[in-house]
Amino acid sequence: MTDYLAIDIGGTFVKSALVSEQGEIGQVEKTPTPEALEDFLQLLEELTAKKRGQIAGVALSCPGKIDPASGYVFVGGSLEYVKELPLKDYLKDKTQLPCAVMNDAKAALLAEVWKGHLQNSRNALILTLGTGLGGAILLNGRPLQGQHFQAGELSFVLNHPDGSLSENWWASQASGVSFVERAAQVLDLPDRQDGKAVFEAIAGGQHPQLNRLFEQYCQDLALIVYNLHTILDLEKVLIGGGISSQPVLLDGIRSAYSTIKKSSPVLDSMLSDVEIDSCAFKNEANLLGAVCHLRNSM
Repeated sequence: MTDYLAIDIGGTFVKSALVSEQGEIGQVEKTPTPEALEDFLQLLEELTAKKRGQIAGVALSCPGKIDPASGYVFVGGSLEYVKELPLKDYLKDKTQLPCAVMNDAKAALLAEVWKGHLQNSRNALILTLGTGLGGAILLNGRPLQGQHFQAGELSFVLNHPDGSLSENWWASQASGVSFVERAAQVLDLPDRQDGKAVFEAIAGGQHPQLNRLFEQYCQDLALIVYNLHTILDLEKVLIGGGISSQPVLLDGIRSAYSTIKKSSPVLDSMLSDVEIDSCAFKNEANLLGAVCHLRNSM
């Protein structure tokens, strides 16, 4: 038996799929993320029970500060109810199968190292543009966990000393969800989550106010890339999240990054170029990376 059940816990949806030993992802199913711990645990039991007899293990990705060895969730990020939850032990007890739990952004990083755009890379970064700003760092060929398992939690970087206002967090500045909502408001769209319509309008280039909003968003992201590249000296930066599939976004970030770097001869000469690309697996990266972590732990 070489299939694993992968489960990706998001702030909006819980996605699940069978993933083969070779990293082939089956049909992805999703259900709204429960709002309470009891309902959350019940959903995990239902998902694993449906695949019992078909799987050799359960791999889960989850937001927050997580010890990948023990699968203990210290803080659940956007899911406050999973705080201080021994999630791996819970799953093992319920399924009697090998289980693994890891941070969602770090799972995406493992997926790219295993099968994606970071194969053979040693120093790289993933930025996930979702509800906030997810991040994962590959340093000297290994995912950086940090002393408290919070390395890469870029949502909480401040651009102003007043941290009481969420608008001063990188989470607000770089959020893909927030950008789509602001752009949809500019376009007066009835659905504030309609990213497809937003990016069709951006590609059309006929809306000056939207163009300015998009240019500022790309500049904000490019500045984040620039500052992290300055600190970490990276080979590649991969952009993930739902909007990362839009070519116009990557072009905008690359252009803004080049403008920042070339704004000073000193900066241009001292700082090397960095490759900016999208994640190979888009919204399925967390599923694949969770299985990679499970296979490594087994």
